[in-house]
Amino acid sequence: MPYISIEGPHLRREQKAELVREFTEAASRIMNIPREAFVVMIKENDAENVGVGGRLLADREK
Repeated sequence: MPYISIEGPHLRREQKAELVREFTEAASRIMNIPREAFVVMIKENDAENVGVGGRLLADREK
C-alpha cells in the first residue's frame, strides 16, 4: 500500500481534497498502481512551529 505524505501550512478542506485527488491520480498513473491502494496523509504546521533562515515563519509573515 503506497503512502504519500504531504506536510505544509494549514489549508481549506477543498484544497486538501484537491491535493489528495491530484497526488493520488499522478502517483497511480506513474506507478501503474490502482488509486484505491494509495493512502495520503496531510500534516499541517502552524507558522509558529516552522523556522526558515533562522526565523520563525510567524515572524516573517508580519
